[in-house]
Amino acid sequence: MGRAEAIERVIGGGTGGVRVRVFDGSSAGPPNAPVSIDIRSPRALSYLATARGDLGLARAYVTGDLDVDGDLSKALAHLARLDLELPLARRIRLLRDLGGVRLLRPQPRPAQEVRLQGRRHSKARDQRAISHHYDVSNRFYEWILGPSMAYTCAVYPSATATLEEAQFAKHDLVARKLALQPGMRLLDVGCGWGGMVVHAAREYGVRALGVTLSRRQAEWAQKAIAEAGLSELAEVRHLDYRDVGEMDFDAVSSIGLTEHIGIANLPRYFRFLYDRLRPGGRLLNHCITLPNNNEAIRRGWFISRYVFPDGELTGVGRLASVMHDIGFEVRHEENLREHYALTTAAWSANLDAHWDEAVAEVGVGTARVWRLYLAGVSLAFDQNQIQLHQVLGAKPHPDGRSDMPLRPTWEPL
Repeated sequence: MGRAEAIERVIGGGTGGVRVRVFDGSSAGPPNAPVSIDIRSPRALSYLATARGDLGLARAYVTGDLDVDGDLSKALAHLARLDLELPLARRIRLLRDLGGVRLLRPQPRPAQEVRLQGRRHSKARDQRAISHHYDVSNRFYEWILGPSMAYTCAVYPSATATLEEAQFAKHDLVARKLALQPGMRLLDVGCGWGGMVVHAAREYGVRALGVTLSRRQAEWAQKAIAEAGLSELAEVRHLDYRDVGEMDFDAVSSIGLTEHIGIANLPRYFRFLYDRLRPGGRLLNHCITLPNNNEAIRRGWFISRYVFPDGELTGVGRLASVMHDIGFEVRHEENLREHYALTTAAWSANLDAHWDEAVAEVGVGTARVWRLYLAGVSLAFDQNQIQLHQVLGAKPHPDGRSDMPLRPTWEPL
């Protein structure tokens, strides 16, 4: 049996599915398949054979030893079946068919793969983790994210809405859930390029402070704030959220930060945010979650080594439980995972539209990391492997009042 046929047998190309082509000249699957997977070198097979989960696939793709013609998300759905979590007998048979034990020889890891040193979630290590991902290139992010420079799940008012319309709708939904009014003070932790800070100041007259561990984000945001004429109301600092000294904010937004905190640190994280709020203030926590609280955190996956070092996900149930144990009254939550699938698909389209420029800016390896990452997470949201939850909490007054309306005011009745 040829190598291509052995791979196709496992991933199940089928009629109209995928075609597999291998460096030895073998091929399998429908000749007119809309997706073709090219195994370009023996090293690609070694990567697949020596790393569990999606890490071997990532190494092969990032180096260019494996490539895909057609829909990358569809290819990933098939290639996931090559995960060496296969039953032992099938794993041994596949290894034999692909080339035998010589495939188990270690291969050099791509330069884009990172392993951080130091105590996990210390301030110094968190700074390095954030810098690895966010200090790539502001120009690169502009091409992917578009004019909003919002690197979090958008909220699509309709399936035909543009990415910019959806990002505006997201920021406005957060603002309305927090009941922002002119003169209020907002703290936005993990503020990115300042999208929520600018929105709150421009649309609601709020005095907004954003903090980020990315120096490049802070520099970009401060320039954007000045150009928008909002310097009297808005500010972004290059600062760890744990070093914010101000108190008595009317509202706190955390949009895409919780994933970086670490599960063990969630009580301290929510306590810190609780302490920064005045009584009656609100917290909106917006983050990626797992479908339940029981799934193990699998460190060493592609995301951990290439995209978000030290990132940890948990279920929304654990987040809500920690919030109310700290003292928040949880008043509302919703799952926006379909919106994130649409968001990442739009980012993927932007990357493809600027592919040559992106490669020139950050290098082909980093660009391929991003292409794989965006296709993979879009698929994961579609398949309910991960979710995106917004959880709204209120800090009660000493007498128990929450200052919440009888019915939500952020959506039409």
